[in-house]
Amino acid sequence: MTALALQGIGKRFPGVVALEGVGFSVRPGEVRALMGENGAGKSTLLKILGGEYAPDDGAVLIDGEMRRFTSPADSQAAGIAIIHQELHLAPDMSVAENLLLGSYPTRRGLLDRKAMRVRAAEILRRLGEDIDPDACVGALSIGKRQMVEIGKALLRDARIIAFDEPTSSLSARETETLKRIIAELRADGRTILYVSHRMEEVFEISDSVTVLRDGRHVADFPDMAALTQDMLIQAMAGRTIADIYDYRARDHGPVSVAVEGVTGPGVREPVSFEVRSGEILGLFGLVGAGRSELLKLLYGAEPLASGSISFDGVPLGAGGPRAAIAAGLALCPEDRKAEGIVPLAAVAENITLARRNLRRRKGAFVDRGAEGRQAQDLIGLMRVKTASAGSAIATLSGGNQQKAIIARWLAADARILLMDEPTRGIDVGARSEIYAHIYRLAEEGRTILFASSDMPEVMGVADRIIVMREGAIAGILSRDQATPERLLRLALPDATARPTPAL
Repeated sequence: MTALALQGIGKRFPGVVALEGVGFSVRPGEVRALMGENGAGKSTLLKILGGEYAPDDGAVLIDGEMRRFTSPADSQAAGIAIIHQELHLAPDMSVAENLLLGSYPTRRGLLDRKAMRVRAAEILRRLGEDIDPDACVGALSIGKRQMVEIGKALLRDARIIAFDEPTSSLSARETETLKRIIAELRADGRTILYVSHRMEEVFEISDSVTVLRDGRHVADFPDMAALTQDMLIQAMAGRTIADIYDYRARDHGPVSVAVEGVTGPGVREPVSFEVRSGEILGLFGLVGAGRSELLKLLYGAEPLASGSISFDGVPLGAGGPRAAIAAGLALCPEDRKAEGIVPLAAVAENITLARRNLRRRKGAFVDRGAEGRQAQDLIGLMRVKTASAGSAIATLSGGNQQKAIIARWLAADARILLMDEPTRGIDVGARSEIYAHIYRLAEEGRTILFASSDMPEVMGVADRIIVMREGAIAGILSRDQATPERLLRLALPDATARPTPAL
């Protein structure tokens, strides 16, 4: 019996064929991973399934019956729930209001807030989340908001649920909760589509895999026991694992960043370390370990409670991010959509945003010509895939947005780059390009600090690794010392062994 069947699905946009002839079927109680590089057509396919787009060709069948959705409401009525990576939440509304949006309980014709809170509390307990139903969603962390989005699907009692990169912002505990929920849904006969770039998750929870490439259906793998990561990467991108982490050793220069006894929001114990020019220093830890918080302290986005930070021997004052940028520091934030880009502005404008100074002005006006030439040069250097420099950056894939953010700081002559989850939600092909750019920047003598919860990424790219746990440094390992067992032993709360930090 087939719960969901896609037959010859095609979708075209002006100048772009997003999908062509995509077809596969999924059974009740099956978890089907949907994989492919950014731009492969996964998101477009989910939007067709969710009623946001109508297919130009082909058909969607639910339980053998052909269905055509003209709106998301039609899709939901058919028992489908789509949990998008870009969360569809109302930030100014409460958790309970978001969870039950569109199906508020009433009493005598009026909104029954008590019943709404009770139903919201029930689903939050199922999710294992200690979240106040009356809390404002906008005040929650990204991971908590993701769990609220998942809760919405559970409350709808959907029979077909699609997850789009659901764990990219979740903590280790939240990820385990999600895996438990998916196992329960599978046992209950629900059909799951699971989109993720995290190979270990796909192999752990999926029953089968469908691969898309350039909008086409290129492979099905019905037997997970016979599938290897290399086979999957080859199908997705024509690359091997060795190609993704093409580590390039290099000489390191003098100390570029010196951190001494720093504490502040999210960093509870004094942190001290040094980084040299040309060095790539990885910050590894579970979500909530303090990695992002440490980067924000270095960038001046949060005030120091104690300690000092020096760049090239010059102490950083209390001028916040503006002073950090003037000192040659740059931050590529974890949430690039909310904090890293101006979505409706052009790619060129996003790239030159940090460099608008007197040298780029004609009198009191911005020198658009000079900005445009510089942006075009950097688009070429970073190989940003965009229709034009004037296209809105929101139309780019996540990987190309990240490359544009890096280009922005190259335009500002940044010598020290802080990168927070630089490849979150990015496919293996774009990852390989970003790693190559990181190596090139380090070879030019720039200093790179990047935070990641992806262990293979940290081990594959960094020269040294700082492991953080609960707002403190648990250990500092050289590349040769780093093994998965050592990193996990240090990162997990019950870790006991702590090597002496080697500054």
